[in-house]
Amino acid sequence: MAKLYVNVDHVATVREARKTNEPDPVAASLSAELAGADGITVHLREDRRHIQDRDLRILRQVVTTKLNMEMAAVDEMVRIALEVRPDQATLVPEKRQEITTEGGLDVVANAGQVADVVRRLRDGGIMVSIFIDPNTAQVTASKRAGADAVEINTGAYSEARSDAEIEAEFKKISQSVVFAFQEGLRVHAGHGLTYRNVGLIAKLKEIEEFNIGHNIIARAVIVGMERAVREMRELLRP
Repeated sequence: MAKLYVNVDHVATVREARKTNEPDPVAASLSAELAGADGITVHLREDRRHIQDRDLRILRQVVTTKLNMEMAAVDEMVRIALEVRPDQATLVPEKRQEITTEGGLDVVANAGQVADVVRRLRDGGIMVSIFIDPNTAQVTASKRAGADAVEINTGAYSEARSDAEIEAEFKKISQSVVFAFQEGLRVHAGHGLTYRNVGLIAKLKEIEEFNIGHNIIARAVIVGMERAVREMRELLRP
């Protein structure tokens, strides 16, 4: 069964809307772990729109499963990662004006910079994954950059509406997942996945980790974090 990493960014989004101290992403993370989450994911953005440095540092102290830090491939974030030492760092593209991550990191076009960041993180003992679009060229570039894993972007699949669009996007994901696995990379997946659409992707046995946030947090607002996490975990069963 694939592992479920719960992204708690949007717990912090609600907190930051009022610039107060609740809801607390740390408390949400502990509830997710109690419900069976295999790891916690947070994206420390350069503009600090949700997760703050203090959140990351406290999470490193209290998370008992695995802590995955999503980060831009820039010097500031490398420095913070090497200080905090998450179990895993996932390199993602980042634009200040975007609402959420809009696509995968273009490793092909930024090969030198990405390889340097991967090397520095791995030298610091941190496993490195790269968030990429479902494209075999990006998989190859990620492997050449020295990544341990790739996280396949499921955003376009999640946004597809017609059966034909869903089938086409799933095919891209499937091909990239199998190719990455054959290349010896660990394979993760995430972005936009919901309780309604995750089942098809979960059938891809090569995927060992899912990173899912917004839909779990949205469900948790209604039914509570522990139930929301358990329901998603059940959908990942083969």
